[in-house]
Amino acid sequence: MPPSYSIVSTDTIELQPTGSTPSGTSARHLEDNRHGHSRRGSTASFVLLKAGVHHDSENDTDTSGLGCSSKLAVQALPSLLISVVGLVFAGWMLDVFQHWPVFVQVSELFILVPVLLNLKGNLEMTLASRVSTFANMGHMDYPDKRNSIVLGNLALIQVQALIAGSIAGIFSFILGILRHPTAPTTVSESILVITSSMVSATVSSFVLGVFMCILIIVSRMLRIDPDNIACPMASSLGDVVTLGILAACAHFLMVRLDSKLSLFLLIGMIISIPFFAKSVWKNKHVKNLLYSGWTPIILAMLISSFAGLVLERYVEHFKGLAMLTPILCGLSGNLGSIYASRISTCLHTGVLEQYTRVEWTLMFMNVPVQILFLFIVWLLNLGHLDFTVYFAFTYFIVSMICTWLALKMGKSMTLIFWKHGYDPDNYVLPYLTAIIDVICTSLLVISFTLLSEYGLSDLSAPVSTSNTH
Repeated sequence: MPPSYSIVSTDTIELQPTGSTPSGTSARHLEDNRHGHSRRGSTASFVLLKAGVHHDSENDTDTSGLGCSSKLAVQALPSLLISVVGLVFAGWMLDVFQHWPVFVQVSELFILVPVLLNLKGNLEMTLASRVSTFANMGHMDYPDKRNSIVLGNLALIQVQALIAGSIAGIFSFILGILRHPTAPTTVSESILVITSSMVSATVSSFVLGVFMCILIIVSRMLRIDPDNIACPMASSLGDVVTLGILAACAHFLMVRLDSKLSLFLLIGMIISIPFFAKSVWKNKHVKNLLYSGWTPIILAMLISSFAGLVLERYVEHFKGLAMLTPILCGLSGNLGSIYASRISTCLHTGVLEQYTRVEWTLMFMNVPVQILFLFIVWLLNLGHLDFTVYFAFTYFIVSMICTWLALKMGKSMTLIFWKHGYDPDNYVLPYLTAIIDVICTSLLVISFTLLSEYGLSDLSAPVSTSNTH
């Protein structure tokens, strides 16, 4: 009978026996952790499931760590490069959409963008992390169980997307009133914001949810660790799809603002929530997440709203800010999410992560990705930036700082949640990406301000008076 182990340090994992326990108890606790409802105050224990479990070889001379690093780089780098393309496209889309009449007239949509993108990223990335853990534990290898897991998770993110999307719309509307008390948004415009948010959330959740499940299943068949590729793909594709749907829906409803179309759509989506919730309730794999997974989603959305306020405040002051923000936030969040997802899977399966090597590998992977992005910006003159050496160097330093913070926070938060009996797959990524959004947006604005004030790069945008707010 294997002993139970517990985490006693969040800096480096130390495994200490907590005494012999019945195998059934450990198994039940592990099952509870997977579904995100471990008993509070209980020891975050897990059974070392694999025979011949090795100790952490970070400081050993064994070459297995190098093999782990190279495998991580080979598998994760292509997905990160693809995510660059997706994030660049998302940044370009936002740079174009900011001049659309609907965004000019209803500036609350700018507050909504970071909140909604963070929300969607949380839903898809949490789904990717959760299903990746199921895959690595072998649960996706059996057709009946795989189908149940996939359908349950797709129904779950529909419920989460509809409810959280409505909250994001309402919250953005309230923040808009607080930001512009002298030019309040009309009732029709407020319904437009809420409806657009819900439509964007639910449609993109279905499209991306199906894609992520297929990607993870194929990765499992090809013996590729889905933890290394799923989160970046979910994040980058989520931004593009969600932004496109949001802009198209808002424009479509704006043209028909005098009709009741927005209200009818809103009512229809609210009515659909109980039907999806019933499907989740009948699925044993995700049933408990129907009521236990809301805290991180809602709190992360509130945190990311600060990034939305910063973006809405400075988007018209600096050229290229709307384009650069999704890329900087997305890449830093992607690398931190890969790390957190890997650690979570290791904790569930009893395989110990080699922290130092993995952190340095992910940090170094950020270098070619950011250089590629800067080259694309310079080559295509994206955002009409005054691309100088000072700008490139400053942006690169900011990106490395954000990545380093994302990795450190991802590691600490994953271990802390696990230690306190919460499944990191369901809790870490929302908080991580929300905090990173605020940090990245704030640092980007600060760097733009300093570069402009000292004349190192002309990033100030022409003053516009077209915004009615």
